[in-house]
Amino acid sequence: MAKPVYILNGPNLNLLGQRQPEIYGHETLADVESMCRRAAAGLGLDIRFHQSNAEHQIIDWIHEARQGADGIIINPAALTHTSVAILDALNACDCPVLEVHISNVHRREAFRHHSYVSLRADGVIAGCGTQGYVLALERLATLLGRQHSDSRRG
Repeated sequence: MAKPVYILNGPNLNLLGQRQPEIYGHETLADVESMCRRAAAGLGLDIRFHQSNAEHQIIDWIHEARQGADGIIINPAALTHTSVAILDALNACDCPVLEVHISNVHRREAFRHHSYVSLRADGVIAGCGTQGYVLALERLATLLGRQHSDSRRG
């Protein structure tokens, strides 16, 4: 039986839809989770969707995923730019890791241009809004060798 995909969300993403909607949009994290569940079902993937404002909790989920996940999709939010501990935890995982950012971090403040997580990620999706999560699920399905139909591809 296939293992689940962990979708991990970092600090302040619980405020999605309320905090800076001009940057992050009007969708809530619950909307994102619903969208991910629909996309995952269509790809034959099971997901575990989590959010925490606490770095240690995200690290604990990464440790859990080491043994029990087919892959990790992570939007570490502000921890992207500061957390060597999250990088170390991800480096201990053999499964595919995809990094997602709702905004285009490269068009924002200079400190957002550096990502510790990117040093481990098998792919990075930024600036696609919340659709980036679905794109990450599609990419993960490809990395895992799962077939999926998508009308955008010929």
